[in-house]
Amino acid sequence: MQRTLFFIPHEIGPFPVFGFGWALGILVLALVVRLVWAQFQLSRHAGEKDPSGPPTLGQVVAGEGLFWAIAAGLVVFILPNVELKNVAGDPVGMAIRGYGVFLVLGVSSAIALAAYRTERAGMNPELIFGLAPWVFIGGIVGARLFYVIQYRDQYIGETTLETIKNMLAFTEGGLVVYGSFIGGFLAFLVFTSRNKIPLLRFGDAIVPCIFLGVFFGRIGCLLNGCCYGGRCEPGWASLRFPPITKVYQEQLASGELLGMNIDLKTGKIRSVVPDSVADELGIKANDIYEAGDFDRRPFKQADPATPEEEIVPGWMMRVSGKTHVLSPDELPERALPVRAAQPISSVSALVLCIALCVLSLMINRTGALMFIGFASYAVLRFVLEMVRVDEAGQFNTSLSISQWVSVVVLSLSIAGLIWLYFVRTETVDGNDAMRSGVAK
Repeated sequence: MQRTLFFIPHEIGPFPVFGFGWALGILVLALVVRLVWAQFQLSRHAGEKDPSGPPTLGQVVAGEGLFWAIAAGLVVFILPNVELKNVAGDPVGMAIRGYGVFLVLGVSSAIALAAYRTERAGMNPELIFGLAPWVFIGGIVGARLFYVIQYRDQYIGETTLETIKNMLAFTEGGLVVYGSFIGGFLAFLVFTSRNKIPLLRFGDAIVPCIFLGVFFGRIGCLLNGCCYGGRCEPGWASLRFPPITKVYQEQLASGELLGMNIDLKTGKIRSVVPDSVADELGIKANDIYEAGDFDRRPFKQADPATPEEEIVPGWMMRVSGKTHVLSPDELPERALPVRAAQPISSVSALVLCIALCVLSLMINRTGALMFIGFASYAVLRFVLEMVRVDEAGQFNTSLSISQWVSVVVLSLSIAGLIWLYFVRTETVDGNDAMRSGVAK
């Protein structure tokens, strides 16, 4: 539960890190070193008439100029706008999130395993490195779009630019695995079609690797405090999150964290937990909970070097005509226990990855492993949604959107397996036949 792994300050000495500062200087130095190295290579091969020799400086600039220009634009214009700000609105630096780091670990580990499995399947592993950018971009876009549509009210800012910025801040959380699967799979279809790659055979090689990525991704969710489980009793399968997390703030807003069981329709307090914060405040059963909101007065005393989002607010509420104000120090240090949904999901994905890799040694039907992988995750995700409580029911049912998608994915996967075994048969050694009454 470490949302920020480390922090890059806004300034080091007299210069900022991003914009026209240290990062740009390092980039320019790297470009100079690259050009000096290119000139050195030219000098070593001077007089040789080898067409495959080192490129000239002009060729280096022409071939790599776009890359260096994009990198410079990123450092000067983009990165300064994603720095965190203090309560006065001044930039204080960039947070390197655990969520983003583990997202990158998930992608890189999945690519490495996919390259290995593709080579074992008798295909060129370079295909994976060509596919990776397509799937990565498609997966991120799909995952973010799925989440933003599902929770669209949370991303509407005061201006259009602020709304777009909120939507693009995916490294802080807010990605849906199913959206990633849909976006990545569409990109996969485009790539295999453009390059005339056997889809089913290629799918068998890479589907288990997806769940290795999910294994790391869910660790990122744990560090970020998202995708949490429902309330439970303390135990080895429970977690307690710190104040700057959604589950803590939800428990505080509902009164549960303070020891109150409130009837949300009438505001009547049904009961108060003995020795809780509410009990110490003298709040009793049958009192009326009138209102509650975060107290931002602690923000005024905050250190200017502290990002605004890292400041823990107080809490103020009105109960039966009396106002209670609680400072951050008077609030509980941790949320009440919730089910360890993220570790359970992470370990489950790793087990599924290993199981599919082992199963791939036993199945002799091209495409079967891909459909089995999709079907298995659909069942697993449907069950995991019962552990989680962060998604509301959809279509006037108790099923979350992810459970509805699980039903669709499971149905399509079963249909795919029926098609493989009763209509089209292709074994992993490449033998292929079509059944239409009589096999041909």
